Amino acid sequence: MILPRTVQVVEVGPRDGFQMEKTFIATETKIEIVNALARCGFPKMEVTSFISHKAIPQMSDAAKVIAGIDRSLGVRAAALVPNPKGAENAAAAGVDEMVTFVSATESHNRSNVNRTIAESLAGFKTVMKIAREAHIQVATGIAVAFGCPFEGDVPAERVAFMVGRLLDLGVHAVTLGDTTGLATPPIVARTCEHLLKLYPDLKLSLHFHNTRGIGLVNVFAALELGITTFESSVGGLGGCPFAPGATGNVCTEDMVYMFKELGILTGIDLDELIKVARRVEGVIGRPLPGQVMKSGTRSYRSPLPKH
Repeated sequence: MILPRTVQVVEVGPRDGFQMEKTFIATETKIEIVNALARCGFPKMEVTSFISHKAIPQMSDAAKVIAGIDRSLGVRAAALVPNPKGAENAAAAGVDEMVTFVSATESHNRSNVNRTIAESLAGFKTVMKIAREAHIQVATGIAVAFGCPFEGDVPAERVAFMVGRLLDLGVHAVTLGDTTGLATPPIVARTCEHLLKLYPDLKLSLHFHNTRGIGLVNVFAALELGITTFESSVGGLGGCPFAPGATGNVCTEDMVYMFKELGILTGIDLDELIKVARRVEGVIGRPLPGQVMKSGTRSYRSPLPKH
C-alpha cells in the first residue's frame, strides 16, 4: 500500500461549523478560535461567509472576523461568497480566497440557493470578475457530489461536467462535497478516478461528512487514489443547514490523528489542536462528536488507580 507522504488539511469549522449554531457566537470568540487554529499550523482555513444576514445571522460579523485574524500566523483566509454582493464585501474585507458553491443536482441547488445550476454558474461570472479585479483566487465546492438526498446516485460524468464548466470560468481549485454523507469508498473511487483521468492537473480537495459513520473510511479510500487535500471541521462541528439528515463534518483532530498514525505529515500540532477542539466544545456548550478530543492520542497514559 503506497500512501502520500504529506497531505494538506483545510479547517472549515469557523465557517461550516459555526454557521449551524443558532446562538450567536461573539465576534471576539470567533477571532480567538481562528487564531488558535492558525497557530496549530493550518495553511488554509475557511473562516467565515459573506452571506445574507437574514439567511445566516451567525455570519453577520464576517468583515470583523477577517479584520481580526492575525495574518502573521501565515494562514490563508478563505470565505464563502454566494453571490456578487458577497464577493464585493469579501474583496473589501481583504480575504485571501473566495469560495463559491454549486450543487451537482438541480433539486439540491434549488433547495440550497433557490436557483437552477445554470443560474448559479451565470452568477459566478460576475463573482470571477470581481475576484480578478481584486487579485483574489476563487475555489468552488460542488455539493452532493457523491450522492443527493433528493435524486440519489450522482453519475461521475455529471460531476466531471460540472468541473469542466467551473474550470472554463477560471476557478483555480475544486472541492467535492459529501453533503449528506452518502459517499462510500467505491463511489469515491469511481468519481475521483473518472475526474482525475479527464483533468489530471486538477487541484482537487474532498469534504466528507460522517453522517453514516464512515467519513474517515472515505478519506482513507481517497488517500489510496493519491488525493492529498481534505477539508474538515474542528470537533466535528457543522453540516449543511439546507440538507435533510445532514450531521457533522469529518472531525479535524480525528483525521489528523489518523494521518499521524499512518506516518503522513500534516504540519499540524495535534496536541494543540485537541486543546482548541475542547475550547470550541466549551463555546458551543454541548458535547461534540470528535473522539480524539475525548480520549487523547495513542500515546496518552492514564494514571494508575489509587488503592
